[in-house]
Amino acid sequence: MSKDSAGRAGKVALRTYLRDWSLANPAYFVVRHAGTLLRDEAERYFCGRLLDIGCGNKSKQLLVGDLVDEYVGLDHADTLHDLTQADLIGNAYEIPVPDASFDSVLCTAVLEHLEDPRAALLEAFRILKPGGYALYTAPLYWHLHEEPRDFFRYTRHGLQHLFSAAGWEIIDIVSMSGFWGTFLTQFNYYLARYARGPLAYLLAPPIALNNLAAFCLDRGVLRDERFTWLYLVVARKK
Repeated sequence: MSKDSAGRAGKVALRTYLRDWSLANPAYFVVRHAGTLLRDEAERYFCGRLLDIGCGNKSKQLLVGDLVDEYVGLDHADTLHDLTQADLIGNAYEIPVPDASFDSVLCTAVLEHLEDPRAALLEAFRILKPGGYALYTAPLYWHLHEEPRDFFRYTRHGLQHLFSAAGWEIIDIVSMSGFWGTFLTQFNYYLARYARGPLAYLLAPPIALNNLAAFCLDRGVLRDERFTWLYLVVARKK
């Protein structure tokens, strides 16, 4: 695929992935920004059979599914309203496939919900083929969510240690935002707590403006990555 063709395909995939996210959604900035970066890295590293660990409704298939030959989703029954959403029923500690079954691994917003993240990284390492790549995301600043199964937040150095201890080669650890992206998104979530009844119509415009401001301010000299809400880890199995 030519560079122009890949660029067009990426734009279509991102637009499809974002079709249910409005500018007045408190998460619009982070979903669009993370989706763009995930797509860019996936174009560089994903191929063959891909396993999405903690796939949920498999929404990421819309974003990167065209880059691989087979997109397989794994999740455990407790999180799924419809078991047909996942191709494999299991968990991050026990993936029901033989060693070296996949060429690529995707795992987004899962590590913070695992009691033993190192064990999960070892299991993902087991099912990936040598030379295969994995993309993980993990938060640094984020509010409590999916309680009570919300255990950890990660610094860049903690992720470096965790992945290296599990045998991975770190290719890159990318900060997803700076201060303004994190602050304005968290402010949006705070406002959304009160968006009930008539207030929902009144709060939609400021939430949308905050999302637009995040795109404008979260760049250049104003971007302080010490305050990123999320890291993207690119790792390889040697």
